[in-house]
Amino acid sequence: MLIVPSLSMDQEVLAGISGAHHYEERMLCYLMLLRMPRTRVIYVSSYPIPESIIDYYLHLLPGIPAQHARSRLTLFSCHDGSAVPLTAKLLDRPRLLERIRATIPDPDAAYMICFNVTEQERRLGLHLNLPIYGCDPSLLDWGSKSGSRKVFREAGIAMPEGFEDLRGADEVVDALAELKERRPGIKRAVVKLEEGFSGEGNALFTYEGAPEGAALKPWLRDRLPQLAFEAKDMTWELFGEKLSSMGGIVEEFIEGDVKRSPSAQFRVDPLGQLEAVSTHDQVLGGESGQVFLGCLFPADDAYRLRIQEDGRKAARVLAAKGVLGRFAIDFLSVRDGDEWRHYAIEINLRRGGTTHPFIMLEFLTEGQYDPESGTFLTPSGQQRCYYASDNVQSEAYRGLLPADLIDIAALNGLHFDGASQQGVMFHLIGALSEFGKLGVLCIAPTHDRAEELHRRTIEVLDRECRPA
Repeated sequence: MLIVPSLSMDQEVLAGISGAHHYEERMLCYLMLLRMPRTRVIYVSSYPIPESIIDYYLHLLPGIPAQHARSRLTLFSCHDGSAVPLTAKLLDRPRLLERIRATIPDPDAAYMICFNVTEQERRLGLHLNLPIYGCDPSLLDWGSKSGSRKVFREAGIAMPEGFEDLRGADEVVDALAELKERRPGIKRAVVKLEEGFSGEGNALFTYEGAPEGAALKPWLRDRLPQLAFEAKDMTWELFGEKLSSMGGIVEEFIEGDVKRSPSAQFRVDPLGQLEAVSTHDQVLGGESGQVFLGCLFPADDAYRLRIQEDGRKAARVLAAKGVLGRFAIDFLSVRDGDEWRHYAIEINLRRGGTTHPFIMLEFLTEGQYDPESGTFLTPSGQQRCYYASDNVQSEAYRGLLPADLIDIAALNGLHFDGASQQGVMFHLIGALSEFGKLGVLCIAPTHDRAEELHRRTIEVLDRECRPA
């Protein structure tokens, strides 16, 4: 397996994420495939991955010596930290591509996986003569904000009132005006860039003080530059340019005192078989709670099977269009008395923030997901849950090396215990020293215990990094 963890996305939007280039490390979860003794893995990255991080993953492998696994792992690096997708860096390095090709003696017994598949990844696959296990780039529009709404409409599932395929500020103003007409009592709306991700391409618009009649559109046009952006460094000038170049949508902001953001994950295999993989409750932050911070698995038992079933309707539509590989469907859920109302929000035709923690859970415990109950069971029939986050961050953590983190984890019992099949596993370790940021996966029998493990992990890190 050739792993190319390129974040082939809009680099200006991606720049708003701290330590974004280290997110290539999220796909290190696939090193767990080395537990199969005849599997060979080639992993490519922009920066060299420290051997201490590789060693940390390989020692988590159940039932296989780490040395044996290491002999079947080949690492390549572009030695290039520029704000360019990894795949583009590879295509600009023909000698490196020749070395990668030489490492694969039989292309008929190999394939490539990527974080997301664009035309660049297609070019790379053709250059290396390798098939890609992922969605055909020609279908990516179905994973855009507008494409998602069209799929939801075709699947017959609820979504927020809104408008898609908008280009530029004028069309956004028209959509905001029409939304106000359809929903006279509306308080807020969300403007989303077509190719935004993790909520970083979203902006909130407030209708407070909006006039009636002919004065509405001029009022909207004047206030559009005052959008509340989720991305920290976003400006109206840049956002307006993105609206013109990539387009976007306008949606009603769903109000509610108790809101959740669950998601359902699916997989379509090369034979076209559709499989429910998992459900999660996303942990969101940002100014208006739209930025992905982490997730809880599985989603709340009050609605997880409903989310899975609604998601499956959209997944069937996508499978019929030829979509392949893993993808996720995000929802917004609002409690109304004793009931929950669910709105489909977007489709992510790629691996995302819920992919790597679930893969680690599968490989560490050798258990499997039960779609009938929406739970994960170990081989002995015990339930496992987790809390996962890519955004454990503090200025106090800056300067910690991977070896320091592993030392802190060992001394404080922050590790995964194969005997009890629960504990803590770290990722994004390469971002720690420069950005004071890392990811954590806390596996336990219950949600409460998983969140308790997460709190304890933060407490230990804060205590260990406290100035003398």
